[in-house]
Amino acid sequence: MAGPVDLSRVLQILEDPFSSTLEERHLFVLKKMVKRYQNGFLLKEIADVFKILNLCVEKAEDHSQYAVVMCDILKICGLPLLKEKSSDEMHYAQVVRESLSQMGYLMRVPSTDVRLQICASVASFFGVQKSKANAEGFCPISAGFRAQMVEQSGVAEILVLSMALLENQLGVRLQVLRTLQTLSSSSEVSCSKMLKAQAASKICCHMNEPGPGGQVLFRSAEILWNLLEKGGKEEATAQLSNMDCVLSLKDALLHQILNGFQQFDQQLRNDLLVIITLIADNPSAPLIESGLAKQLILFATFPEIKSHNPLVRNLKLSFNYEDFEMKRLLLNVIVVMSKDISSLQLFKEGQVLLALLLHLKPSERSGLPSWSPVQQGELQLHALATLLSVAPLLPEDYMTCQGNTLLLLLLDWCTKQGQTGDGCHGNGVTGDRKAQMLGCVRVLRAMASLGSETINQDLCDQGAIGQLLDTVMQLELSDEDEDAITVEIMTDVQQTLAVLCENDLHRKELFGSSGVDMLAHFLKTSSGKFYSGLGHNKLILSTVDCVWSCVVGCDTTEDIFLEKEGVFLLLDLLHSGPGNMQGVVLGTLLELCDNPKTLSHVHTWRSPKGLTAAALLLLLWRQEEGELWAGHDRDETTADSTSCHQGADQVEPLPADRPTAVVMDVSDSLQSKIFSLFSKMGFEDLPGLKTEDYVTLSIVSRYLDFKVMEVWGEIARELRAEGVRPVTPDGEALESIAQMAEEAARTVALQQAELRESQKRQDIHEEQRMYMEIRSNHRQQELVAKSWEHHVAKTSDYKVLMESRELQEKSIQSSRSKVKHEDSLFHSTQIPGLHTTHFCGRVLSVESTPVHLVGGPLANTDLALETAPIRGGALQAHPARPPDLELFHRSSVQAK
Repeated sequence: MAGPVDLSRVLQILEDPFSSTLEERHLFVLKKMVKRYQNGFLLKEIADVFKILNLCVEKAEDHSQYAVVMCDILKICGLPLLKEKSSDEMHYAQVVRESLSQMGYLMRVPSTDVRLQICASVASFFGVQKSKANAEGFCPISAGFRAQMVEQSGVAEILVLSMALLENQLGVRLQVLRTLQTLSSSSEVSCSKMLKAQAASKICCHMNEPGPGGQVLFRSAEILWNLLEKGGKEEATAQLSNMDCVLSLKDALLHQILNGFQQFDQQLRNDLLVIITLIADNPSAPLIESGLAKQLILFATFPEIKSHNPLVRNLKLSFNYEDFEMKRLLLNVIVVMSKDISSLQLFKEGQVLLALLLHLKPSERSGLPSWSPVQQGELQLHALATLLSVAPLLPEDYMTCQGNTLLLLLLDWCTKQGQTGDGCHGNGVTGDRKAQMLGCVRVLRAMASLGSETINQDLCDQGAIGQLLDTVMQLELSDEDEDAITVEIMTDVQQTLAVLCENDLHRKELFGSSGVDMLAHFLKTSSGKFYSGLGHNKLILSTVDCVWSCVVGCDTTEDIFLEKEGVFLLLDLLHSGPGNMQGVVLGTLLELCDNPKTLSHVHTWRSPKGLTAAALLLLLWRQEEGELWAGHDRDETTADSTSCHQGADQVEPLPADRPTAVVMDVSDSLQSKIFSLFSKMGFEDLPGLKTEDYVTLSIVSRYLDFKVMEVWGEIARELRAEGVRPVTPDGEALESIAQMAEEAARTVALQQAELRESQKRQDIHEEQRMYMEIRSNHRQQELVAKSWEHHVAKTSDYKVLMESRELQEKSIQSSRSKVKHEDSLFHSTQIPGLHTTHFCGRVLSVESTPVHLVGGPLANTDLALETAPIRGGALQAHPARPPDLELFHRSSVQAK
């Protein structure tokens, strides 16, 4: 870049006071500089370049040729800056940021060409260009560095501020919008800086200005979209939530709806609707005051509601994709506006609820243009979602428009509609049936939950209970895999049934056998599904709630529930279900125990491991007790384990209308429900209890006494905390109650100690008995071994055999009678000459060798050939018999 033209020399010539009138010389030098630097400026020279531009600004007021040169220089500034070293980007970053800021401030020059060139240079500098070395070996700066410098320079903010100078320059204003569109679409930092300059408000207020091809409106809407998406939704909507901006958006939307026939115009209309929806979410936005809300309601109910309003009298929809998107966006705006109570009157006047319900009716195809089946089904889903927000706010309009009837008809169609084919509602899409069913039951649940007897009675009069039960049955009988939508439908149906039947005996009778079958089916849900993520935990909770609301209180339904083993299923759920559901299940069981037939089912139940209902309840009591007494030694504490607040000295005084912690504990913990169940079951003759259970039962039986004393103790602590001294009789009464509490605790503790001591003695006795049995077994084994050794000795040692024979004969002689009659004839029972201790007769039974050595009764008698003895009649692998056993066997046979 070295040459006769040096930027410092040019700067010196322009600053020379003696050459201030030599415009031709200045222009000659500047044009020569432009020609020399036509490939771009160096980073180290960019500061001198903008000094030259600022000098040209002063001279351009008197000589227009300086403005032309400025445009040429700014055009070069739009090119990537050049660097000599890789470290130049970091070294000159601050200089580049300041230079780009000065480029934005040059918008003060009144020249249209200069302003247009500034916008073009900023957009060009920010754009992506190829980075390669030029002929002189200098490399352009990287694209990332260029973008970073533009973001940090704040040139976008300066351009927004400069729009105040462009009131009468439409072309320049359009170019500024184009540049801001480029900056906002690619940089979140630029969007944030633009919002600091109130860009959203300023651009929105001037978005309806005339322009070629509607470019001002298009680019303004695009910039607003970028600011809402990237610059910060809250700040952008806050800037747009003023009367001027809302009126501007209202005019722009109305113009696009009435005059936009091309696809481009319809897309722009939908973009404006999205922006308006985001603004409507701001409670401070004046949509109602500006009249925009009324217009939105008018267009949202078209063409379902016939109106003579001139805005829609000649309005025609083409029913294309853009119109379909507009309809969906308008329904979404209704949902957002429903958060403001002030909009309800406009909803009534605009018949919004009727228009939404008309979407649920069968489509009438008479050859006129209308929505396609797919679009109609999609709009039905959006209408149902909108009804879920709007219908509970307008219950009177809902009943006037027969909302229950239309919803039940649509639900009936969804239930009977097959997976294929086009239904009467104009929807042949396979996946929409469940979605529409889900939308129906959601709205029905929301309306029933209002507690309006008129709505609920109308539902029951139209057979909603039976239809909802049929819906669940159809879902269960379908071959489809159970998914999250199916589970949610079943959950919503049960919640609706619970609300309808809660306080009405006749409705509980209508619930009847089919409803009990449904409940029994869901109560059998495997515990592994509770954590499947499909919503079975909510389903089982709604099932228990449905039992409480639809079964309890009606003798007929309760008897059916008992016949279906409902109590067994509830106890199974209590045993294996989630811990956070135990309170609801216990409460349901407690209500069912008012029926005298229930107790026999409770006593009969057994868990898979043989646990009884009483033992299960006591186990739950101990678990609850462990949570309350965390960090305490239960064996060393008092027997009053109903609350861990008893020993607290500091109590916060509460107003008289607020329940204390001890009172709230009765409804929150499981212990009060367990005590109530035992009060119905009885505290004696309970099967399947162990000593530990009896220890716990001693506390359970005194739960009410302890709780009453605990309440009195809390009253005494509150009085002390408030500095109130009771009168003497009251004080004595409080002391007596405290003493009674201590005495009761000691009594129960003593009873528990006796039970534990008795169990300890029983354990010791069982242990001793087990040891005695072990010793007896060992002694018997020793006797058998000695008998066998003696038997072997008799067969192998002749001396031992003769000794045993003599002992046997002596024993026989000693057992005979000593009295002899003279005329009696005695016959000897012994065969002389035998050397054996067995009594011999005509038939001999010889057992010389144990059975486990020679085999059972089916063993082969040919011992010489048999090598696998048989034990118990079956062949058994056995090694060959040793020789000594062979000899032993032969000697035994000879002896016999």
